[in-house]
Amino acid sequence: MSAAASAPLSVASRHRRVFLVVWGALVVLAWASLWAWAASPYGRYLDHGDWMSAGPLAQLCRAVPAGEVVLPLVWVASAWVLMTTAMMLPTTLALFNSFDRLTSHRSDHALLLTMLGLGYMVAWAAFGLVAHAAHGALLALIDRVHWLTVHAWTIGVATLTLAGAFQFSALKHRCLDKCRTPLSFVMQHWRGREPVRRAFMLGLHHGVYCVGCCWALMLLMFMLGMGSLGWMLVLAALMAAEKNLSWGRRLSAPLGVVLLAWGAALAAIELAHA
Repeated sequence: MSAAASAPLSVASRHRRVFLVVWGALVVLAWASLWAWAASPYGRYLDHGDWMSAGPLAQLCRAVPAGEVVLPLVWVASAWVLMTTAMMLPTTLALFNSFDRLTSHRSDHALLLTMLGLGYMVAWAAFGLVAHAAHGALLALIDRVHWLTVHAWTIGVATLTLAGAFQFSALKHRCLDKCRTPLSFVMQHWRGREPVRRAFMLGLHHGVYCVGCCWALMLLMFMLGMGSLGWMLVLAALMAAEKNLSWGRRLSAPLGVVLLAWGAALAAIELAHA
């Protein structure tokens, strides 16, 4: 191979190595930040703790106008974005790698990657707001309905059953197929005109499909606790395998069976103790 031909390959090879290093560093940083938060005195806020009970954050909530509403919302949103960044970054490696290669020659390459990531996280942030609102409404319902207070375990069973059943749905597999073919998805949605907006919308569209694929599994974090790093790692590994490995699509059915069996076992245990 001539020197002229080998030079572009060398540049491309160095570029891929840098990209993977940066990507890996971001994943590690997200998980390290989540671990540090969980281990800190503020770790209880990852598990929807009582914001107003004690501590400097409670004092700040009382001191700031509308702080009892605004500050908890900011902390919850921060926790959710950090959690989804840590869990979903590994699942999107193929998407960002494809877009990175496609736009590496552009002077605004870094900005476009940033907008792609921003659009992706906006989709997950929107889902997080809806999920947290539903979770708050559910907690309020439990406080008002005595039967639910006594039988709160039914909510865990329902969550497991929903997540397990969704693994067999057509919507799950339609969205999963979109996530598993990122290059064709990028080629379909990337036109180059208005590149900043297009990059954001590309990330947003892919994020919507990602939410459609994984929303039921992510709901398990409300049952297991957002501060449970062990379960986060397990779910992140399963979702990354589903999307990135050649045999990942075949994981959906066994995972659904496990979740349904888990829900049935939990119900049987609780009913036996009733």
